[in-house]
Amino acid sequence: MTKKRSFDDNFKARVALEAIKGEKTISELAGLYEVHPNLIRQWKKHLLENVGSVFSRKKKDPEITEKEKLTEQLYKKIGQQNIELDFLKKKYKQMQDL
Repeated sequence: MTKKRSFDDNFKARVALEAIKGEKTISELAGLYEVHPNLIRQWKKHLLENVGSVFSRKKKDPEITEKEKLTEQLYKKIGQQNIELDFLKKKYKQMQDL
């Protein structure tokens, strides 16, 4: 029994771009890269459907998401410390008035 082959995203993009260029037929690309022509057609279709999202900022980088979480935690901590500081200032003033 043969193992199912998997292809990385860069390979798929490279083959789909070559198919879009049209310099070689899909059958020629299939023979060159040893991939079924239907796969190349699917990759080409997928690339054309999602080409607009390449420059979109909606899709966030995991590193940016991690930084945003850290920033949110730090702002919460600062807010908590400001509340505690205000409380201590009130209590200090009350203590001095005694």
